Amino acid sequence: MFAVRRPKGNDGGFGLRLLLDDNLSPKLVALLRAAYPDITHVHSIGLGAASDTEIWRWAKANDYLICTKDSDFYHQAILQGPPKVIWLKLGNCFTKAVEQELTGNLDRIRQFADDHDQKVLILGERTSGPPQK
Repeated sequence: MFAVRRPKGNDGGFGLRLLLDDNLSPKLVALLRAAYPDITHVHSIGLGAASDTEIWRWAKANDYLICTKDSDFYHQAILQGPPKVIWLKLGNCFTKAVEQELTGNLDRIRQFADDHDQKVLILGERTSGPPQK
């Protein structure tokens, strides 16, 4: 099994290790830092132009969950297992909507990270409506 949490540290609790894919704004790192102290973006680690396979390998080697809007990671997680994937099915939306989805589902994401059987968490499925501001 793999660990997606790190030992208790300076943040006063357990931090989820979250890797944001290229299809999510790098601004989310600063916006989500309080909820996810171990958050990073593919651009921050030199993988901005990397293939999905390279991102996958890095996340697995470094015990990060991949947070993405990319269905390819969903399929890869189902077939291969770790790392775990948070698939945001928000479509085109403002960064604020992604921030709200990830902060509003923090408890669900923690439970997902601790569940060794679950490979993918799908968030943001909506049937219709305009992008949120």
